[in-house]
Amino acid sequence: MIITPKRTTPAAAQRLGTGHQQCHTREAGVDIEGWLTGAERRPSPNHDPRPPGTGIDLLVIHNISLPPGNFSGDWIDDLFLNRLDAGAHPYFHHIAGQRVSAHLLIRRDGRLFQYVAFERRAWHAGASRFAGRDRCNDFSIGIELEGTDDAPFAEAQYERLAECTIHIMHRYRGITEERIAGHSEIAPGRKTDPGPAFDWLRYRESIRGSALF
Repeated sequence: MIITPKRTTPAAAQRLGTGHQQCHTREAGVDIEGWLTGAERRPSPNHDPRPPGTGIDLLVIHNISLPPGNFSGDWIDDLFLNRLDAGAHPYFHHIAGQRVSAHLLIRRDGRLFQYVAFERRAWHAGASRFAGRDRCNDFSIGIELEGTDDAPFAEAQYERLAECTIHIMHRYRGITEERIAGHSEIAPGRKTDPGPAFDWLRYRESIRGSALF
């Protein structure tokens, strides 16, 4: 696909650098360890090294809400930080013992949290396959959007997702537009997210032609 260059506005370029805990860099982007400027860091223990010599060349979009359909509280944090109370909701009995994580989470209001540095392997994809390669966790970055398959995602989420994607693609050049996939694409029949409510066309158009490239 041909990408037509255009310029991003200064406001869009600056929004990513206004989070609670910023990376150790003066400019918006990804630092040497794989921490994204503007994301609030909430380090998860659920990660490990990527296989030696493995490049990062896939971006996976997910959705998550805990309990399903609920967009409040800190339950997602609790899951990724291994502190989810199985007795707090009937649904949690099924997932409280899971050891999972994502690199990023974007809440409904656009707040951005990072649980695992991009240079590390987060545990987000599970059994998966993309372009003939298994074990997508090895070579991918995972972004969770707070939401469900059927509920429209928020304006703030699309804006934040585009900003994150642009900076990730700038740092990891192996991630091209063709190498951005939904969880449902890499785990068909097992996963359905981000679901039909996610506007892929809007998202893809928002990342094309960034001035960063």
